[in-house]
Amino acid sequence: MGQEAESAWNFEDFGKVLKDEPLAKHTTWKIGGPADWLVEPTSVEELVNAMEWIQEENLPWRAIGRGSNLLVDDDGIEGVVIKFGTKLANMENDNGIVTVEAGYPLVRLATILSRDGYGGMEFAGGIPGSVGGAVFMNAGAHGSDMSKVLIEALILFPDGTMEWIPNEEMGFAYRTSRLQSDKGICVAARLKLEQGEKDVIFKEMQEYKEYRRETQPWAHPCAGSVFRNPLPDHAGELIEKIGLKGHVIGGAQISELHANFIVNTGEAKASDVLALIEKARSSVKEAYGIDLETEVEIVNRRSADS
Repeated sequence: MGQEAESAWNFEDFGKVLKDEPLAKHTTWKIGGPADWLVEPTSVEELVNAMEWIQEENLPWRAIGRGSNLLVDDDGIEGVVIKFGTKLANMENDNGIVTVEAGYPLVRLATILSRDGYGGMEFAGGIPGSVGGAVFMNAGAHGSDMSKVLIEALILFPDGTMEWIPNEEMGFAYRTSRLQSDKGICVAARLKLEQGEKDVIFKEMQEYKEYRRETQPWAHPCAGSVFRNPLPDHAGELIEKIGLKGHVIGGAQISELHANFIVNTGEAKASDVLALIEKARSSVKEAYGIDLETEVEIVNRRSADS
């Protein structure tokens, strides 16, 4: 985008705006080259303003939350990355009807609601990321997921319109929603939880959180499960059976704790992670005839779509 086009807009209307911002600073893998622009709105109004700029200038764009479940190429991302940070993270609980903005951390939400005796979000006690990303991916664990608690989601469409989309129109499936194919941003979610015994609900949530802490390698930068489970099989078990647990390429390693995780041991590049992904995928295919699909979203320089 040229200087004239830049000067035609007041970037203060968009929130925090950074140019050529390394996305390694904004992903849980600590990997990723620069975005041409990174915009972090502090209000819904600023988000709408930023989308107007994006559409008028015909810029490629994508939205991120806390940067989990995301592998950004070493060359970065062309166009604009909209980041939902702590400024778009309000939450209200009206007797179990919870309205929460997209930037709210999922673990914090699960902890607060469980502690207050509202059941339904226990599964999310150890899932990194934000509410918007959880809706986008239909995040889940322990037999439950976001589709089980979501009433509706507030979606911003590229033309600037916003609409509450009911659960049944969100296209939820295993780790999937319509937002993975339709252009739109989850701005907020409305959830329905059931009040119960505080001690029982909170204990269950804490047990899930502790289980993840003991079985998953969150002491190192990672992005969560790399592959979707090819049910009834489990990706981690298949990778472990073929002897790839602990396998290293460059600065990336298939975790010795859980084989469906790849960790950044210090200076990993996206190319190292991609090489491990391909190694695991081809080896499982050769051994078992099973095609592993990535759960993490892989974003290259031109992945954003205008």
